[in-house]
Amino acid sequence: MGSQRSYSFVFAIIVLALLLAFLLNVSSGSVNIPFTAVLSGMFGGHMEVESWNYILWNYRMPKAFSSILVGGGLSLSGLLMQTLFRNPLAGPFVLGISSGASLGAALLLMGTSMITGFTVMPFLNDVSLVIAASLGSFLVLLVVLLVANRIKDTMALLIIGLMFGSITSAIVSVLAYFTTAENLQRFVFWSFGSVGNLSSRQVALMGAIVGLGVLLSIVSIKRLNAFLLGENYAQSLGISLKRSRLTIIIATGILAGGVTAFAGPIAFVGLAVPHLTRQIFDTMEHRILIPAVFLYGAILMLLCDVIAQLPNSANILPINAITSLVGAPVVIWLLVRKRKMLF
Repeated sequence: MGSQRSYSFVFAIIVLALLLAFLLNVSSGSVNIPFTAVLSGMFGGHMEVESWNYILWNYRMPKAFSSILVGGGLSLSGLLMQTLFRNPLAGPFVLGISSGASLGAALLLMGTSMITGFTVMPFLNDVSLVIAASLGSFLVLLVVLLVANRIKDTMALLIIGLMFGSITSAIVSVLAYFTTAENLQRFVFWSFGSVGNLSSRQVALMGAIVGLGVLLSIVSIKRLNAFLLGENYAQSLGISLKRSRLTIIIATGILAGGVTAFAGPIAFVGLAVPHLTRQIFDTMEHRILIPAVFLYGAILMLLCDVIAQLPNSANILPINAITSLVGAPVVIWLLVRKRKMLF
């Protein structure tokens, strides 16, 4: 009972931190908008400058919600992979799903002109990029599912997933070698990752995709807890290993593939946040870890986006670089201080 009250108190603090990070995020940007004006605009009040209202609702609010979905989705997919493979170095991209999304984007940005001789510039926009990346991640996920249905060894599946990632990365490298400098630059900018280029409709669609992944994760809580104690123990509880693995892989594919398709490949978050959460909560119970990991990932992404914005400056740093520069020292410090890794 005392432990439940303790967890409830920690979750209350996390939710409060999320709200503060959200407010800080929507208050930061190249245009200086007073904090009181931001609060007034969020609750339907009048803003002194009309352009402030447009910036708030058409740029900053979608960007903030996108940060929550990206950080939470990648962190949760990382937790699923670390539990399935019982490997602290596993992340959301070990199955090659993110590499598949990168391959889809690369084929659109760099491969189309090579194959057809025509440029895709007249048809190139955020929607076409999302569709191409989604198709790439879905095809890789489909192949991984077919392989997972045929083999019993989970570690073999991990190695095969890494091989898929290597194959897709190699194809992207070949495309980059033969493409023009202009197309290569577009792909490089996409690979930096971004949470600020999505419309409200795209954010809503990503929210639906991430929500489906979260639902599948919640349904798999019992299986995830059992996997931590070994596959033999899970079988002794009457859990179907094949069906459980497929469910967890599908949930990971939906979360990591969906997020990467919309925001580009964003590193570190999915690998580090599950470790950070375990160190703070000191538990392996997924009823606690799933919501905690999602919330911590959302907070981290909101804060990294604030740093990337360079307040009162028109320059925006690559979010990929910021997530690693900000998050890695924190995780290193926690692991050194605890002197052990929970797993």
